Amino acid sequence: MPVVLILGATSDMGKAIARKFAEKEYDIQLACRKPEEISALVSDLKIRFQRNCTAHAFDVTDFSSHRQFYASLPSSPDIVVCVFGYMADNDIAITVWEEALRTIETNYTGAVSILNIIATDFGSKKEGIIAGISSVAGERGRQNNYIYGSAKAGFTAYLSGLRNKLYKDNVHVVSVLPGFVYTKMTEHLKLPKLLTATPEDVATYTYNAIIKRKDIIYIKWFWKWIMFIIKCIPETIFKKKTL
Repeated sequence: MPVVLILGATSDMGKAIARKFAEKEYDIQLACRKPEEISALVSDLKIRFQRNCTAHAFDVTDFSSHRQFYASLPSSPDIVVCVFGYMADNDIAITVWEEALRTIETNYTGAVSILNIIATDFGSKKEGIIAGISSVAGERGRQNNYIYGSAKAGFTAYLSGLRNKLYKDNVHVVSVLPGFVYTKMTEHLKLPKLLTATPEDVATYTYNAIIKRKDIIYIKWFWKWIMFIIKCIPETIFKKKTL
């Protein structure tokens, strides 16, 4: 059976993506910092969907451990979904360096570290799919989240370059760009209901994009046009706005 590796399996989106792929008869490898926290999810996927499911310790900011982590997996995955992330309050991130660094290392540096290893493996085998969950926050810097947004902007650019590089090796890279999503990371925010997706929405969009080998998808679809408008605002006007 094909195998999907979920990097960031304790997140709400990671759990939903794991359930979606298990439902579609994929075996699942769940990676997170504390595997004991997803023991219930492992059991659920095994029992409900009759799939092989394993949990593995993975620390996104422990870069030196990434190569050993990947080598220790019971089998090389066919699909990898990079879903981990961290969003600190921007006012805290700009005054407390540790929060800014954690944001950058989780959303960008750690993702590049592990995906470089996976991309090299997939490229040598001439097969595989990588999906990265980035964010529309990386489309244009805004005053209320530019630390997080800049890290996601870097990740989006990385995925674009990786897609370009691996195309000749028959390895596909999908950039997934959610807008607002109801998760533990955003539960302290008052989000507009119409514009906000659920983790299950993210899972469905991501699964369909991988199966159809899409390059870039927005969740929900109208975020593509929202961000198009935002990016078209001249800087002389945009810098005066609160968006």
